[in-house]
Amino acid sequence: MPRVVSVGEQDFERLIKGNCFYVDKTLFIKEWWENRDIVTLITRPRRFGKTLNMNMLERFFSVEYKEQGEVFENLSIWQEKKYRELQGVYPVISLSFAGVKENHCETALYLICQLIKMLYKKHYYLTESDALTDDEAREVRKFASGVSLQDAPLALYILCSYLYRHFGKKVIVLLDEYDTPIQEAYVNGYWEEMAAFTRVLFNNTFKSNPYLERAIMTGITRVSKESLFSDLNNLKVVSMTSNNYASCFGFSENEVFSAMDEFNMTNKLEVKKWYDGFTIGSWQDIYNPWSIINFLDEGELRPYWTNTSSNGLVSSLIRKGSKDVKMQFEDLLSGKKIVSRIEEEIIFNQLDGSERAIWSLLLAAGYLKVMEIRGKEYELSLTNYEVKQTFEDMVREWFDEGTSDYNDFVKALLRDDVEEMNEYMSEMAESMFSSFDGGKKPSEKKTPERFYHGFVLGLLVDLADRYEVLSNRESGFGRYDVMLKPRSRKDNGIIMEFKIFNAKKENSLRDTVQAALMQIKDRGYEQSLLDSGLKKQQIRKYGFAFRGKEVLIGSE
Repeated sequence: MPRVVSVGEQDFERLIKGNCFYVDKTLFIKEWWENRDIVTLITRPRRFGKTLNMNMLERFFSVEYKEQGEVFENLSIWQEKKYRELQGVYPVISLSFAGVKENHCETALYLICQLIKMLYKKHYYLTESDALTDDEAREVRKFASGVSLQDAPLALYILCSYLYRHFGKKVIVLLDEYDTPIQEAYVNGYWEEMAAFTRVLFNNTFKSNPYLERAIMTGITRVSKESLFSDLNNLKVVSMTSNNYASCFGFSENEVFSAMDEFNMTNKLEVKKWYDGFTIGSWQDIYNPWSIINFLDEGELRPYWTNTSSNGLVSSLIRKGSKDVKMQFEDLLSGKKIVSRIEEEIIFNQLDGSERAIWSLLLAAGYLKVMEIRGKEYELSLTNYEVKQTFEDMVREWFDEGTSDYNDFVKALLRDDVEEMNEYMSEMAESMFSSFDGGKKPSEKKTPERFYHGFVLGLLVDLADRYEVLSNRESGFGRYDVMLKPRSRKDNGIIMEFKIFNAKKENSLRDTVQAALMQIKDRGYEQSLLDSGLKKQQIRKYGFAFRGKEVLIGSE
């Protein structure tokens, strides 16, 4: 009989004692201990087993669980006497920044102070310790009641010193999701303030701390050393390109297929298409644990991992990105590969202007995978079908936010109802333009370009089942065209030409529409549709004319 699947369980002890489904990752303890790095930063995508592994480390090393090693008895780490003797012998400070997701800097910093306060409450027994002076005991009481923003940067250092003196052993510090406040700060516009605070906190806790035995930080991104870790010269960084701990996070294909055997599931190729694709160092065919656990529980192939939390940062970067970013994103959604240089260190205050930084972030977050490395150039594609589905849902959400007329417009387009197309276009144009605005004040010449790329992304998502969406994106002369090539001969082919009003050559938007339609004819755009087997009467042609935020559509 298969084990019980406990979705979302992050308590290692409850998972094991409840005989729940678990893939043995306890050799992570051995690998980390034998590497002897003082401070280790491990980056992995969301829901990749980071939190459970950190809880396992706490459960293994903490004096709180001294002589309570029975939970590890049937697991790999318990086979060696050396590690049985290490269980429960160190004071451990464990905290997570996963919940620090605030719109404002003040509330984010307040939450971090609250987390530190809770640590002091947990270790309130120190107020009775003979190793502390009366003043130090009073300080513990004070911090257990509340930690001020002024006291917070030194509070973990002070707690380490008290634990060291009480137990006579240096302290292990575990910080899960260290970069969550940084990402939220970037999205909400207070990155500099948060970076300044965490830089001092980390320096005091992880560098200038003689009471520290070892420490691990986990997160999604490797924030640049200059931004956050400028003072930490003892930091060992383990990213997705490193072979260190490669088998400790995520599920290998053998582990996934073995689990499917346990649960009598046979659709292994479909599961591979949906959830395979992650690479850690030279280890390939890695699956996201969250997706597999949910699939084992529900037995349904659908997106799980990418729906676990907000994709706000990723969505904003692509939506507000340059035309080149959107063009590459179009290629990714179409199943193509893109080529970019990759920076393993993420510099958040450069994300707005750096395409390289955006693709680096998406790679670190697990949305992209490396297909090939050519010198400094990385060939990238979407990680798997689950990610593709998520990005398609993300694009749909863009059009649902204030552009509810978009779907009606697409329906009118497919019906060849030009009057309704113009009606819906006038309703949706303003929100469409602002939706894909990069935040700067673009010239009128850029207005149709922004519309165009958003429009093509919408078509790629909404009509992918019925049409192959082909776009010619050379915009040097203010022209952009889109072709919808039907996958079935029953559907019509559609050609759309986008053109900017030229006051020197045209008197009205109607003239611009006619110029766009003439462009379709003169350039012979319909030939490829004719070559595909469509009849001439099955090909529809539309001209889109732009003047500022005015749009007029006409047909041949």
